[in-house]
Amino acid sequence: MSDNKKQLARIRKMERRLNRASAAVKRLEAALDKWDDAQEAIAALNEYYGSDLWKQDLADDEVGRLPADLKRGVLSEDGIWNLLTNCRELTSRLKKGK
Repeated sequence: MSDNKKQLARIRKMERRLNRASAAVKRLEAALDKWDDAQEAIAALNEYYGSDLWKQDLADDEVGRLPADLKRGVLSEDGIWNLLTNCRELTSRLKKGK
């Protein structure tokens, strides 16, 4: 391959890398904006989970005091626990920069 062909191939390869990296950075920036917006909700869920209010809501659900059509993922132990665990792992990952 001539020097000119190598040069053109290199530039094209680097251009593809630039485009891919630029798109990834834009997606990450948008995701981090959403993450920042969700921090208030995450903090409220963290405070609610395991609280006396949460325990009362769970107890009322278990004895049928809540409407059958009420979404109740927030009352499952796994739902909030998994979210909070994922949040801690993501926060740690962001701090490490990996």
